Amino acid sequence: MLQGLERGYSVLAVNYRLSWEARFPAQVHDVKAAVRWIRANAEQYRWDPRRLAAWGGSAGGYLAAMLGTSAGVEALEDLSLGNPDQPCNLQAVVAWYPPADFLTMDKQLIESGMPPEPGKEHSGPNSPESLLLGQQVATAAELVRLASPRTHASPSTPPFLIQHGTRDATVPCQQSIVFAGDLRRVVGEDKVVLELIEDAEHLDPKFSTPENVDRVFRFLDACLMGL
Repeated sequence: MLQGLERGYSVLAVNYRLSWEARFPAQVHDVKAAVRWIRANAEQYRWDPRRLAAWGGSAGGYLAAMLGTSAGVEALEDLSLGNPDQPCNLQAVVAWYPPADFLTMDKQLIESGMPPEPGKEHSGPNSPESLLLGQQVATAAELVRLASPRTHASPSTPPFLIQHGTRDATVPCQQSIVFAGDLRRVVGEDKVVLELIEDAEHLDPKFSTPENVDRVFRFLDACLMGL
């Protein structure tokens, strides 16, 4: 992402509370508070508050997707974190291998021939997703629905570039395939780009090649430069 500095972008790394510090939706609250802070301080730092994008991988890809889809969703807002007069919407999202529906991950991994190891199922009581929610994924359908970026897609959702590896044994690529389909039905085919990277695994170096990074910035340029 820091290569954006060479392309005329400001690049900000956003911290958020992890699952052992606070349960969902604190993480979504935190990244939304960061967006509002950026807008509130845009004049001081010479940022353009009309042109903001989020880019992340895995958990960061999940939070970028939640930022892109859930602006204004009351259950996922905490304006007490600061700058309540500022919006938290975005103009573009880049999500690398994001979880999009915690309930379907194990089934999709099995379908892909990459079943989770016993005791490491995403629906298990000690999975990262269950720890995030504070409840076992398998028994918290409504909370899972609230935590899914699929749930919150709306006509105001910005353009998305979603990239996922076909050999991802942590977050199955079907997560992005289904999510992209949901987005396209709501916002239109032209605003959603899904790219499956053949044989790429989770956190695979193929995502960070100069060619792929250039591809991401060409997407961001197309979304942001004409605004």
